[in-house]
Amino acid sequence: MPSAVGPSLDGYLLPNNRGRLIRCSRQAQRAQDSCHGLCSSCSGQHPTRWQSGWSKSPSFDEAAEFHSRALDALRQPLESGHVVIARAAGVVRLPARFLMVLAANPCPCGRHTLHGAGCECPPSVIRRYQARLSGPLLDRVDLRVEVEPVTRGDLMGQGGRGESTAAVAERVRQARERAAARLADTPWRLNSEVPGQELRTRWQAGPGALAPAERDLERGLLTARGLDRVLRVAWTVADLRERDRPEALDVAVALELRTGIARGAMSLPGAGT
Repeated sequence: MPSAVGPSLDGYLLPNNRGRLIRCSRQAQRAQDSCHGLCSSCSGQHPTRWQSGWSKSPSFDEAAEFHSRALDALRQPLESGHVVIARAAGVVRLPARFLMVLAANPCPCGRHTLHGAGCECPPSVIRRYQARLSGPLLDRVDLRVEVEPVTRGDLMGQGGRGESTAAVAERVRQARERAAARLADTPWRLNSEVPGQELRTRWQAGPGALAPAERDLERGLLTARGLDRVLRVAWTVADLRERDRPEALDVAVALELRTGIARGAMSLPGAGT
Protein backbone atom coordinates (compact mmCIF):
# COMPACT_ATOMS: atom_id res chain seq x y z
CA MET A 1 0.00 0.00 0.00
CA PRO A 2 1.02 3.33 -0.39
CA SER A 3 3.50 3.97 2.31
CA ALA A 4 2.35 7.35 3.53
CA VAL A 5 -0.73 9.38 4.38
CA GLY A 6 -0.74 12.81 2.80
CA PRO A 7 -3.06 15.79 2.56
CA SER A 8 -6.82 15.63 2.55
CA LEU A 9 -9.38 18.41 2.48
CA ASP A 10 -9.91 18.82 6.24
CA GLY A 11 -10.73 22.50 6.56
CA TYR A 12 -11.00 22.93 2.78
CA LEU A 13 -13.20 25.87 1.81
CA LEU A 14 -15.99 24.65 -0.44
CA PRO A 15 -16.93 26.54 -3.64
CA ASN A 16 -19.23 29.55 -3.19
CA ASN A 17 -18.25 29.78 0.49
CA ARG A 18 -20.55 26.95 1.50
CA GLY A 19 -18.56 26.39 4.68
CA ARG A 20 -15.64 24.28 5.70
CA LEU A 21 -15.38 20.55 5.95
CA ILE A 22 -14.71 19.14 9.38
CA ARG A 23 -12.76 16.03 10.28
CA CYS A 24 -14.94 12.96 10.37
CA SER A 25 -14.37 9.60 12.00
CA ARG A 26 -12.41 6.83 10.29
CA GLN A 27 -14.68 4.18 8.84
CA ALA A 28 -14.47 1.00 6.81
CA GLN A 29 -15.76 0.89 3.25
CA ARG A 30 -18.80 -1.14 2.27
CA ALA A 31 -18.82 -3.76 -0.45
CA GLN A 32 -21.94 -2.10 -1.89
CA ASP A 33 -20.07 1.15 -2.52
CA SER A 34 -20.00 2.06 -6.19
CA CYS A 35 -17.30 3.69 -8.27
CA HIS A 36 -18.99 7.09 -7.91
CA GLY A 37 -19.49 6.58 -4.20
CA LEU A 38 -15.80 5.88 -3.63
CA CYS A 39 -14.27 8.53 -5.87
CA SER A 40 -16.74 11.34 -6.31
CA SER A 41 -20.03 12.77 -5.21
CA CYS A 42 -23.19 11.76 -7.00
CA SER A 43 -23.98 15.32 -7.99
CA GLY A 44 -22.22 18.64 -7.89
CA GLN A 45 -18.57 19.04 -6.95
CA HIS A 46 -18.63 18.39 -3.23
CA PRO A 47 -15.49 16.70 -1.92
CA THR A 48 -16.44 13.26 -0.63
CA ARG A 49 -14.84 10.37 1.17
CA TRP A 50 -11.26 10.39 -0.06
CA GLN A 51 -11.01 14.15 -0.27
CA SER A 52 -12.86 15.08 2.94
CA GLY A 53 -10.49 13.14 5.15
CA TRP A 54 -12.92 10.79 6.92
CA SER A 55 -10.89 7.90 5.58
CA LYS A 56 -7.23 8.88 5.45
CA SER A 57 -6.62 5.17 6.01
CA PRO A 58 -9.59 3.52 4.28
CA SER A 59 -9.87 -0.19 4.94
CA PHE A 60 -11.58 -2.64 2.59
CA ASP A 61 -12.50 -5.80 4.45
CA GLU A 62 -13.50 -8.66 2.13
CA ALA A 63 -12.02 -6.62 -0.72
CA ALA A 64 -12.80 -9.31 -3.30
CA GLU A 65 -16.51 -8.74 -2.64
CA PHE A 66 -16.31 -5.17 -3.95
CA HIS A 67 -17.21 -4.38 -7.54
CA SER A 68 -14.00 -4.56 -9.56
CA ARG A 69 -14.82 -1.29 -11.36
CA ALA A 70 -15.16 0.48 -8.01
CA LEU A 71 -11.76 -0.71 -6.80
CA ASP A 72 -10.07 -0.04 -10.14
CA ALA A 73 -11.33 3.53 -9.97
CA LEU A 74 -8.89 4.03 -7.09
CA ARG A 75 -5.89 3.35 -9.31
CA GLN A 76 -5.56 6.94 -10.51
CA PRO A 77 -5.71 8.63 -7.07
CA LEU A 78 -3.34 5.99 -5.66
CA GLU A 79 -0.84 6.89 -8.37
CA SER A 80 -1.25 10.65 -8.55
CA GLY A 81 -2.49 11.59 -5.09
CA HIS A 82 -5.48 13.53 -6.40
CA VAL A 83 -8.97 12.99 -7.83
CA VAL A 84 -10.41 14.83 -10.81
CA ILE A 85 -14.19 15.23 -10.71
CA ALA A 86 -15.90 16.35 -13.92
CA ARG A 87 -19.49 17.56 -13.82
CA ALA A 88 -21.65 19.77 -16.00
CA ALA A 89 -20.83 22.75 -13.79
CA GLY A 90 -17.08 22.31 -14.25
CA VAL A 91 -14.03 20.24 -13.35
CA VAL A 92 -12.22 20.24 -10.01
CA ARG A 93 -8.96 18.62 -8.95
CA LEU A 94 -8.87 17.63 -5.29
CA PRO A 95 -6.07 16.17 -3.13
CA ALA A 96 -6.64 12.52 -2.23
CA ARG A 97 -3.45 10.98 -0.89
CA PHE A 98 -4.33 8.13 1.45
CA LEU A 99 -3.08 4.87 2.93
CA MET A 100 -5.24 2.03 1.61
CA VAL A 101 -5.64 -1.28 3.41
CA LEU A 102 -7.12 -4.27 1.58
CA ALA A 103 -8.05 -7.53 3.30
CA ALA A 104 -9.37 -10.53 1.38
CA ASN A 105 -9.93 -14.23 1.84
CA PRO A 106 -8.16 -16.61 -0.59
CA CYS A 107 -11.49 -18.10 -1.72
CA PRO A 108 -15.23 -17.63 -1.11
CA CYS A 109 -15.25 -19.93 1.92
CA GLY A 110 -11.99 -18.53 3.30
CA ARG A 111 -10.37 -21.90 4.00
CA HIS A 112 -8.28 -22.46 0.85
CA THR A 113 -4.85 -21.95 2.43
CA LEU A 114 -5.65 -23.67 5.73
CA HIS A 115 -4.37 -27.22 6.06
CA GLY A 116 -7.13 -29.68 6.82
CA ALA A 117 -9.80 -26.96 6.91
CA GLY A 118 -11.96 -28.64 4.28
CA CYS A 119 -12.13 -26.05 1.50
CA GLU A 120 -14.48 -27.34 -1.20
CA CYS A 121 -14.18 -24.43 -3.63
CA PRO A 122 -13.35 -25.65 -7.17
CA PRO A 123 -10.05 -24.32 -8.62
CA SER A 124 -11.94 -22.31 -11.26
CA VAL A 125 -13.98 -20.59 -8.54
CA ILE A 126 -10.83 -19.76 -6.57
CA ARG A 127 -9.15 -18.26 -9.66
CA ARG A 128 -12.19 -16.12 -10.47
CA TYR A 129 -12.46 -14.96 -6.87
CA GLN A 130 -8.82 -13.93 -6.64
CA ALA A 131 -8.98 -12.27 -10.07
CA ARG A 132 -11.49 -9.76 -8.71
CA LEU A 133 -8.47 -7.82 -7.44
CA SER A 134 -7.01 -6.79 -10.78
CA GLY A 135 -3.33 -6.82 -11.65
CA PRO A 136 -3.14 -3.04 -12.21
CA LEU A 137 -4.69 -2.43 -8.76
CA LEU A 138 -2.35 -4.87 -7.01
CA ASP A 139 0.58 -3.27 -8.84
CA ARG A 140 -0.10 -0.20 -6.69
CA VAL A 141 -0.04 -2.17 -3.43
CA ASP A 142 3.37 -2.02 -1.75
CA LEU A 143 3.05 -4.60 1.03
CA ARG A 144 1.36 -7.98 0.71
CA VAL A 145 1.20 -9.97 3.92
CA GLU A 146 -0.39 -13.38 4.33
CA VAL A 147 -2.02 -13.48 7.74
CA GLU A 148 -1.61 -16.78 9.58
CA PRO A 149 -4.49 -18.28 11.58
CA VAL A 150 -4.57 -17.44 15.27
CA THR A 151 -3.13 -20.30 17.32
CA ARG A 152 -4.60 -21.57 20.56
CA GLY A 153 -1.62 -20.18 22.45
CA ASP A 154 -2.14 -16.72 20.98
CA LEU A 155 -5.87 -16.85 21.65
CA MET A 156 -5.42 -17.92 25.26
CA GLY A 157 -2.67 -15.38 25.86
CA GLN A 158 0.08 -17.97 26.25
CA GLY A 159 2.30 -16.65 23.47
CA GLY A 160 5.03 -14.05 23.82
CA ARG A 161 4.13 -10.38 23.71
CA GLY A 162 5.38 -8.17 20.90
CA GLU A 163 6.68 -4.65 21.08
CA SER A 164 4.53 -1.98 22.60
CA THR A 165 2.79 0.55 20.38
CA ALA A 166 4.86 3.32 21.96
CA ALA A 167 8.13 1.60 21.03
CA VAL A 168 7.05 1.08 17.42
CA ALA A 169 5.74 4.65 17.16
CA GLU A 170 9.08 6.01 18.39
CA ARG A 171 11.00 4.00 15.81
CA VAL A 172 8.67 5.25 13.06
CA ARG A 173 9.11 8.83 14.25
CA GLN A 174 12.88 8.52 14.08
CA ALA A 175 12.69 6.97 10.61
CA ARG A 176 10.53 9.83 9.38
CA GLU A 177 13.00 12.33 10.78
CA ARG A 178 15.80 10.64 8.84
CA ALA A 179 13.75 10.80 5.65
CA ALA A 180 12.84 14.45 6.27
CA ALA A 181 16.49 15.38 6.78
CA ARG A 182 17.48 13.60 3.56
CA LEU A 183 14.67 15.26 1.61
CA ALA A 184 15.30 18.75 2.96
CA ASP A 185 15.36 21.39 0.22
CA THR A 186 13.28 19.15 -2.07
CA PRO A 187 9.55 19.24 -2.91
CA TRP A 188 9.02 15.95 -1.03
CA ARG A 189 8.61 15.05 2.63
CA LEU A 190 8.19 11.26 2.58
CA ASN A 191 9.77 8.34 0.75
CA SER A 192 6.41 7.58 -0.85
CA GLU A 193 6.40 10.95 -2.60
CA VAL A 194 9.83 10.72 -4.26
CA PRO A 195 9.69 9.88 -8.01
CA GLY A 196 11.37 6.66 -9.03
CA GLN A 197 13.75 8.47 -11.36
CA GLU A 198 15.11 10.46 -8.42
CA LEU A 199 15.57 7.29 -6.35
CA ARG A 200 17.47 5.61 -9.17
CA THR A 201 19.77 8.56 -9.89
CA ARG A 202 19.96 11.02 -7.01
CA TRP A 203 19.61 8.66 -4.03
CA GLN A 204 21.05 5.35 -5.11
CA ALA A 205 21.04 2.08 -3.18
CA GLY A 206 24.24 0.32 -2.16
CA PRO A 207 26.41 -1.44 -4.76
CA GLY A 208 24.67 -4.53 -6.08
CA ALA A 209 21.66 -4.06 -3.77
CA LEU A 210 19.19 -3.81 -6.66
CA ALA A 211 20.44 -6.89 -8.52
CA PRO A 212 17.60 -9.18 -7.27
CA ALA A 213 14.98 -6.54 -8.14
CA GLU A 214 16.46 -6.10 -11.62
CA ARG A 215 16.31 -9.87 -12.17
CA ASP A 216 12.67 -9.91 -11.09
CA LEU A 217 12.00 -7.08 -13.55
CA GLU A 218 13.57 -9.08 -16.38
CA ARG A 219 11.60 -12.19 -15.41
CA GLY A 220 8.31 -10.29 -15.37
CA LEU A 221 7.79 -10.61 -11.61
CA LEU A 222 8.05 -6.82 -11.28
CA THR A 223 6.78 -3.99 -13.45
CA ALA A 224 8.60 -0.69 -13.83
CA ARG A 225 6.11 0.80 -11.36
CA GLY A 226 6.73 -2.11 -9.03
CA LEU A 227 10.48 -1.53 -9.11
CA ASP A 228 10.00 2.10 -8.08
CA ARG A 229 7.72 1.04 -5.24
CA VAL A 230 10.23 -1.56 -4.07
CA LEU A 231 12.84 1.20 -3.95
CA ARG A 232 10.58 3.39 -1.80
CA VAL A 233 9.91 0.56 0.65
CA ALA A 234 13.62 -0.31 0.73
CA TRP A 235 14.42 3.28 1.69
CA THR A 236 11.81 3.10 4.45
CA VAL A 237 13.34 -0.17 5.73
CA ALA A 238 16.78 1.46 5.66
CA ASP A 239 15.48 4.47 7.61
CA LEU A 240 13.93 2.15 10.21
CA ARG A 241 17.27 0.36 10.55
CA GLU A 242 19.20 3.68 10.71
CA ARG A 243 21.10 3.08 7.49
CA ASP A 244 22.35 5.85 5.23
CA ARG A 245 21.08 4.02 2.14
CA PRO A 246 19.40 0.70 1.31
CA GLU A 247 21.65 -2.33 1.21
CA ALA A 248 20.95 -5.77 -0.25
CA LEU A 249 19.07 -6.95 2.85
CA ASP A 250 16.77 -3.90 2.81
CA VAL A 251 15.90 -4.47 -0.85
CA ALA A 252 15.35 -8.18 -0.19
CA VAL A 253 12.89 -7.35 2.59
CA ALA A 254 11.02 -4.94 0.30
CA LEU A 255 10.89 -7.57 -2.46
CA GLU A 256 9.61 -10.25 -0.10
CA LEU A 257 6.91 -7.94 1.23
CA ARG A 258 5.80 -7.00 -2.28
CA THR A 259 5.94 -10.28 -4.17
CA GLY A 260 5.09 -12.66 -1.35
CA ILE A 261 7.95 -14.91 -2.50
CA ALA A 262 10.00 -16.13 0.44
CA ARG A 263 13.62 -15.06 0.04
CA GLY A 264 14.78 -15.66 3.60
CA ALA A 265 15.24 -11.93 4.17
CA MET A 266 12.59 -11.62 6.87
CA SER A 267 14.25 -14.31 8.99
CA LEU A 268 17.82 -13.01 8.73
CA PRO A 269 19.41 -11.26 11.75
CA GLY A 270 18.74 -7.55 11.56
CA ALA A 271 15.88 -7.91 9.10
CA GLY A 272 13.21 -7.11 11.65
CA THR A 273 11.97 -3.55 11.56
